Parts: sequence; structure tokens; C-alpha cells
Amino acid sequence: MEQTVPVTAVLSRKFYERFGEDITNELVNWFNAVDATYRADLRDLNELNFSRFDAKLEQRLAELRTDIERAQTTTLKWMFALWAPTALGVLNLLLRR
Repeated sequence: MEQTVPVTAVLSRKFYERFGEDITNELVNWFNAVDATYRADLRDLNELNFSRFDAKLEQRLAELRTDIERAQTTTLKWMFALWAPTALGVLNLLLRR
């Protein structure tokens, strides 16, 4: 649950005395409304940017998984290529006895 905390602009006593309660309270309410609008816009922008980031991250993870699979396949081929002759040599030595 998101808590919103309005700015609740506080103006000096002189401001209230000069312009009166109604105008000053209206100005404070306007400041708070602008603040709420900017907060909502910022929240929407952050959500949009996070969605973009998340999509790019998923794409890069998929590419990384592909690269890892390729590396594993290559490693397995090299392991077989190196161990097969060794195993044949050991088997040859065992059969000669």
C-alpha cells in the first residue's frame, strides 16, 4: 500500500494577514494539488522506466542463457575429444596384459 504525503505548504503568518485565510488556504490547496499531480506523473514515469528495464533485463538474460548453453556444448565436445583418446589408450594398455 502506497502512502502519499502531501507537501502541505505552510506559509508565514504575515502571508495570512496580508491575503486572508481564504486566498492563502486556496494557494496551499493548489500547491498540494500540483504536488500530487507531479507525484503521480513521477510514479507513472518510474513504472514505465522499470518496465523497460525489466524487459531489457529479460532479453539479456535470455541471450546469456543461450551463450552459456553454447559454452557448455563446446566444453563437452572438447572434453570428449580429449578424454576419448586417453580412455582408448588406457583400454589398450589393459587389453595388452
